[in-house]
Amino acid sequence: MKPNMGSVDRIIRIVLAIAFIGLYAMGTVSGTLGTVLLVLGIVFLGTALVRFCPLYAPFGISTCPTKKA
Repeated sequence: MKPNMGSVDRIIRIVLAIAFIGLYAMGTVSGTLGTVLLVLGIVFLGTALVRFCPLYAPFGISTCPTKKA
C-alpha cells in the first residue's frame, strides 16, 4: 500500500479518533450513536497509523506532499 495521507490529514484523524473514543469511554455518548462513533474512531486511528485511506484510492486522492525530483 502506497501512503496517500499527508501529515495534516493524519493529525486531524488522530484528534477525532481520540475524541470519539473518549466520548464513548466516558459514557457521554451511548447507544447506537456511541457504537458508531467508537467504530469510526477506531477506523480513523487505524488509517492514520498506516497512512493509507482505502476511500481515497478509487478516486485518486492523495494528501501527501509531492516530492521534488
